[in-house]
Amino acid sequence: MRIDILTLFPELFGPFLGTSIPRRAAEKGLVSYHLTQLRDFAGDAHQSVDDRPFGGGPGMVMMAPIVVDAVENIEKQASAKPMRILLSPQGRKFDQRIAEELASQQRLLLIAGHYEGFDERISAELSPLELSIGDYVLSGGELAAMVVIDAVVRLLPGALGAADGAADETFAGGLLEHPQYTRPREFRGMATPEILLSGNHAAIARWRQEQRERRTKDRRPDLWERFVRGEG
Repeated sequence: MRIDILTLFPELFGPFLGTSIPRRAAEKGLVSYHLTQLRDFAGDAHQSVDDRPFGGGPGMVMMAPIVVDAVENIEKQASAKPMRILLSPQGRKFDQRIAEELASQQRLLLIAGHYEGFDERISAELSPLELSIGDYVLSGGELAAMVVIDAVVRLLPGALGAADGAADETFAGGLLEHPQYTRPREFRGMATPEILLSGNHAAIARWRQEQRERRTKDRRPDLWERFVRGEG
């Protein structure tokens, strides 16, 4: 997979992409990251990428010609046509199902905005998938882009090492993850469930599934209802 990132702050991505699973996936050749500085496409001496909104109001709006030109230039850098993703608080809420959809793509192009937002004609011209990571406001789309990248890259076959590494994680199959335990067997009076020490893998699998269902029903009734309806 190739992941292109269009941003005003490419320096923010260095530590993230060079750490943990994103780094290991790149080292294995499962993914490549390509950062593009949006200001490189500005046409004036000040490298301006935003301007005051028509009609007045606070903040600055990112200009359509610059963003569209940058996207079209990035797309020419490789033969595969990317799925365009615009990080926006007005977008579709990002979840595990969307992450799985994106993980099947050959190429992604993440557009991280800043300031007050995007000129509406950017969406009209590019027709991107608009994604939000939650109902709150960030200073820019860079953190949201990192969330999307991490959620997607860990789903690439081989990224986690074990073939089924992501199979029973939280939200896989529409359920929360089962409780996990490790050494010591007992801690401050709290013992590890005996079933996990039994060596009976079939019984352990049943216990874990029961725990996933119980935990989801108790903690996330919204997810449980979707699971019961077969929408997980």
